[in-house]
Order: sequence, then structure tokens, then C-alpha cells
Amino acid sequence: MLTGQYAHTLDAKGRVNFPARLREELGPRFFITRGLDNCLFVYSPEEWQALADKLSKLPMSKSTPLSRFFFAGAAEVEPDKQGRILIPEHLRKYAGLEKEITIAGVSSRAEIWDTARWEANNLLLTPEAIAEAMDEMGF
Repeated sequence: MLTGQYAHTLDAKGRVNFPARLREELGPRFFITRGLDNCLFVYSPEEWQALADKLSKLPMSKSTPLSRFFFAGAAEVEPDKQGRILIPEHLRKYAGLEKEITIAGVSSRAEIWDTARWEANNLLLTPEAIAEAMDEMGF
């Protein structure tokens, strides 16, 4: 399970030192794609295949836009010897990544956020909103 929150800085080439703990969970190669809320989703090969399998079970009218969103423009990355990955320019642009970023483990995937957007999004997670969501899930 991917957990934790890590502050990092993009270098001038769009590389970031990806957290070792998350690299261990994701494996030697993993996939980065557009995510919700203008962040990036990061999947292990197994979770990437699980996503593809789920989408393939949907009717084409529902799967096509989702497949385009997640798979078109996705990148398979492999950390270099220093643990850095290159986030492609089109994905950096989508997520508004310029310098300060936050990488978070969120269960079956990791997310890459512009730090200011991450902090603003987390302000919306009030105790009341969390309690309501937990009630809806039967907790």
C-alpha cells in the first residue's frame, strides 16, 4: 500500500527525485498519467493493468473517453541511479508543475501535485466532510 506525503523540487529538466519508499512499492518501472483535480496519477504495472482491465469491461461509450484521458499521453518511467524520474512536459503542464511539488501515496497509486494546489485541495477536507464521506461508506 502506497502511503506518505513527500515535498520535492523539480529540476530545470523536469526531473524529480521520486521517494525511495514509493519506488520500492511501485517497482523498477511505473506509469504516470493525468489524474483528477489536475494532479498526476502514478501506477505500478499491476495497477495500470487493473485499470485497463476495468475500463475494458465498460461499454465503449463509457470506456472510450476514460481510456483517452488516462492512456493517451501516459508515460512509462524508470528511475535513474539517483532515483530521479523525468516527468514529461505535457504532464507537467497538465498538473501545473513548475518547482515545488508534493508526491503522496494514496493506497493503490501515488499522486503528484503542485504543492500550492495540494495545500488548497486539503483545506477542503474538513472534519465534517470526512465524517460525511465515512457515513456514506458505512463507517
